[in-house]
Amino acid sequence: MPHKETRASRFAEAVLPAASVIIFLLAWEAFVRVRGIAPIYLPAPSSVAVYLWRMIADGSMEYHLGVTLLRIFVGFFLAAITGIGLGVLMGMSRIVARIADAWIAALYPLPKISLIPLLIIWLGTGEAYKIVISAVTAFFPIVISTFSGIRQVDRGLMKAAKDLGADRRQIQLKVVIPAAIPSILAGLQLGMGVTIILVVAAEMIGGSSQGGIGYLLISAGQVMETEKVFASLVVLAVVGAVIIKLQQWSDRVVAPWVSHRDER
Repeated sequence: MPHKETRASRFAEAVLPAASVIIFLLAWEAFVRVRGIAPIYLPAPSSVAVYLWRMIADGSMEYHLGVTLLRIFVGFFLAAITGIGLGVLMGMSRIVARIADAWIAALYPLPKISLIPLLIIWLGTGEAYKIVISAVTAFFPIVISTFSGIRQVDRGLMKAAKDLGADRRQIQLKVVIPAAIPSILAGLQLGMGVTIILVVAAEMIGGSSQGGIGYLLISAGQVMETEKVFASLVVLAVVGAVIIKLQQWSDRVVAPWVSHRDER
């Protein structure tokens, strides 16, 4: 009986998410058709699908999506390198932690979107401005999570390594940093989520014709092409979900002991 229940629960977990999406789309389609809502206010999913296919066929969606992803990943990579590096230094040095903590405490609560006007003044609306806002946005969750993970490492593990003859450098590299990996990965995942949001916002506010999903959203909205707006939102949601799932998969590859611990 328990085996059957487990199989049934696994089947439900596999089927119900897709079923809920299908039911939602059918209800949306029926609501729009029955109420006769104009597409300018709420297009039917079938109309959105038609526009999405047209944008894929003419290559515009691939172009804008590629531009946005490039900005996201370049900024995120810079944030990951600097954030993890500073977080590790803060965990290893009390002086570095004291100095950096004052700056982080002051800058982290600052809404990053409020930096966009200043960055436009300094850098213009080109690629540098969008990459910088991407990097700055992801930096703070990454450095805070890295520092927190290192500070929370079990002192017993460090003492055991020291008793076995490990020096300070070996303890940091072979005990502290590996033990902090779950927190580092959590920071990377959080950083990626907020980076996607801010890059799209930067593309919308920048108002340039340099492409990107944000530019596609704002330009379609200005001419009341609601179907294109929805199509862009659908692509953005799907791509965001794929990126997060790929991060979760890579987390299991890099730190398999974390997923096994969570399953227990």
